Amino acid sequence: MARDKIANPVLRTVYEYFIITVAIEILVAGIYFFVFPNHFSFGGVSGFASVFSVLTGLHAATFANIVNCFLLVLGFIFLGREVGIRTVYATLVMSVTLSLLEKYVPMPSPITDQPLLELVFAVMLPAFASAILFDISASSGGSDIIAMILRKYTSINIGTALLIVDAAAVVLAFFVFGPSVGLFSLLGLVSKSLGIDSITESINRCKCFTVVCDKPEPICDYIIKNLHRGATVYEARGAYSNMPKTVIMTTMKPYQAIQLRNFIRSADPSAFIQISNSSEIIGQGFTPI
Repeated sequence: MARDKIANPVLRTVYEYFIITVAIEILVAGIYFFVFPNHFSFGGVSGFASVFSVLTGLHAATFANIVNCFLLVLGFIFLGREVGIRTVYATLVMSVTLSLLEKYVPMPSPITDQPLLELVFAVMLPAFASAILFDISASSGGSDIIAMILRKYTSINIGTALLIVDAAAVVLAFFVFGPSVGLFSLLGLVSKSLGIDSITESINRCKCFTVVCDKPEPICDYIIKNLHRGATVYEARGAYSNMPKTVIMTTMKPYQAIQLRNFIRSADPSAFIQISNSSEIIGQGFTPI
């Protein structure tokens, strides 16, 4: 993301907390305006809050705030101080926003009479916001903390971890709100899990180049000086022509990949270019080891 280009650590921190704030507001909009009024319960603290607000008489926002405080402690213990502080900030922003909306913008009924339409927004907005938060090693608190703990200590991806954690809320929805809401909740849970994985991969997607060429010097110069990326070069030999070739391997962001592809076409039209997608690049300039 753009934060990788910010060298000043203070400015980078400000930028990251700005992104967290925006993501939380998107998340709250999806939860408050679409999840709570329809009693959707496809996971997370918001899903359990929707169920237990009916069973206990507590406001959904109040129940969510109580559970979030408990899960924050787990976040500090298992995820570390940095993630813990970000999660505390995100949880505070979420709690304050939910409380203000509950006080000044009451939602006694759904916005529309189209539950499927509202389900789409109830899934899409939180999934998009959660993917942004996971990308900068933050979370909105709640069940996201448990999912991040599972991802850290197991090989489970984030979407599957959320699916496991949130399944209980869907089961409760069947018994409390009936099969109609329960089925909508089940559909929302699966869609949310798939959506988070898809959006996270899109955010982290990089382009991996393997270039077989006769003129490696201008291509390498362009990668290093113009795109500010590294490359690995090694010599090879064509099986059909038996002529010496140079292979260049490099990885970069999608917008840089377009620039490199266009440059190679002009600098060495006979070059063979193989481009593949990857959503997990570990090393300098990408995800730290």
